[in-house]
Amino acid sequence: MISHPLSDFRRSYYMESARKIFKRKTAAYARKMDVTYGRITIREQKTRWGSCTSEGNLNFNWRLIFAPEKVLDYVVVHELAHRKEMNHSPAFYAVVASVMPEYKTYEKWLRDNGRTLWQNPTP
Repeated sequence: MISHPLSDFRRSYYMESARKIFKRKTAAYARKMDVTYGRITIREQKTRWGSCTSEGNLNFNWRLIFAPEKVLDYVVVHELAHRKEMNHSPAFYAVVASVMPEYKTYEKWLRDNGRTLWQNPTP
């Protein structure tokens, strides 16, 4: 796949699309998991798909909108699980698995294919 530079217009379009998608998914999973969260920020980070601050603010990488939907869901569940366990302990992964028992499949997809999300879509 040929990578094309992304115009500012397209990047902001994708970021706004990601904002809407992540807001909707985060609200739905937060209800399901019985957790609260603060602000949602959409970023373009080279090394992270998502993060959760100790205040409960969530950051998501906009490029996830090009991943399979279940992978995007996994990242949302993963970050919301930090609202119960602020670490990556067995207790944390038990929270993730309680909502998404097949989470390891999506974690593996990101490990194996995540770099492809950095190839810019064709204009």
